[in-house]
Amino acid sequence: MALAYRAYQSTVCPQCGTRHEDWDHGGPDTTEDAYVAVLQRCVGCQVIADKQEEAAQDSGGDLNGMKIALVPYAVHAAREVERELMEHGRGARRRGRDNET
Repeated sequence: MALAYRAYQSTVCPQCGTRHEDWDHGGPDTTEDAYVAVLQRCVGCQVIADKQEEAAQDSGGDLNGMKIALVPYAVHAAREVERELMEHGRGARRRGRDNET
């Protein structure tokens, strides 16, 4: 079964997900195409594109090596709390060293 699935996957376009056989090729036994192209907005892709534009402006257009990813809000919030705690801890350690002198 795995080999059959692999063979089937090799006939699927990696970009659009259709197969050559899915389309009307003008033969005598033609049926309508199995797909219709429609416009569909992906909010995630829109948010990424907006962030890319913002980052390009902020960096003067240098985005070499930059990746923009969607991170769940709860994960982002936890990272922010962790960052703040780390900064707070560094400040407390610095103040402790300053008081020792």
